[in-house]
Amino acid sequence: MRRLGISVYPEHATLEENKKYISTAAKYGFDRIFTCLLSVNGDKETIVAEFKETIDHAKNLGFEVIVDVAPCVFKDLNISYDDLSFFREMGVDGLRLDEGFTGAEEAMMTYNKENLMIELNVSQPNRYLENILSYCADVHNILGCHNFYPKKRSGLSRELFLETSKNYKKHGIRVAAFVNSNEDNTFGPWPVSEGLCTLEEHRYVKDVTVQARDLWNTDLVDDVIIANCFASEAELKALGDLRRGLLVLDVELETTLSDTESKILYDEMHFYRGDASEYTVRSTMPRVKYAKEEIAPKNTRAIKRGDVIIENSNYARYKGELHIALRDYENEGNSNVIGRVREDNLVFIDQIKSWQKFKLK
Repeated sequence: MRRLGISVYPEHATLEENKKYISTAAKYGFDRIFTCLLSVNGDKETIVAEFKETIDHAKNLGFEVIVDVAPCVFKDLNISYDDLSFFREMGVDGLRLDEGFTGAEEAMMTYNKENLMIELNVSQPNRYLENILSYCADVHNILGCHNFYPKKRSGLSRELFLETSKNYKKHGIRVAAFVNSNEDNTFGPWPVSEGLCTLEEHRYVKDVTVQARDLWNTDLVDDVIIANCFASEAELKALGDLRRGLLVLDVELETTLSDTESKILYDEMHFYRGDASEYTVRSTMPRVKYAKEEIAPKNTRAIKRGDVIIENSNYARYKGELHIALRDYENEGNSNVIGRVREDNLVFIDQIKSWQKFKLK
């Protein structure tokens, strides 16, 4: 099951602010939390006192809580990799290793008596995971989570993101990645916060749902987490409303729709015909369902990449087919251009696969 998460940083906000944010996220179906010890100073007792009430509130609402750590945190707090009781005292469900040990320690940690999940940093393109597994780690206690990158131009390329994610998925390990709220005055754990995202190309994408849809559409990401806080309630609701396993494309209309065109556009579950064309994403089943309906020609301008098209009654056998243009081509008068895929959704039309299901809104 694909999941949604938020991040909270107790040292940077009041207890009441964090609890309110967690409660709002719970209302919209969020159920995991990322938090961080890398930016925290203090002794064990201070840290537990600072974090525990926030974590307890989250746990009461059904959240899974993972805390970000590294070997330096273990050293500073005098924690041994073979005794994770401190993290159980905090109330978390697992710990994410932003940086690792030698592999043997991580493998031993997967058998911890506190029954905590061990989450590894997916963003590193090395043999780190294979090294841990070579020590007979319990793979069922391993999660994967990408980094986020506060500094602009420092996020992952798509190529590297796909490469590292595939490596974890081939071992059956869940993968999480981060998206970025575009609310003003958001923050993360560090003083620099020029957006907090995993993929660099998401840094200036204003619609957080586009970022999430992009991650899920790779079919390599299970959990999407908002890295900065506080996301707006509108953003939380929009993410909560998403069909997490289904690609949904935003369409900007260019003409008034007939009842039949409206039904084809919005009511149908479309799929990309398997024998794919280089010109269009072709959804052919509406031509069967609406074979007896009239679709009058209109707005038959030249077709541009990203246009959404319904074939009109001039096309007889093909009347009612819905197409999304993958390139520019001539319109012979048989195709009604009803609108365009929204600009920030165009990334999806090159990613869509044969037989993939999709909806339009």
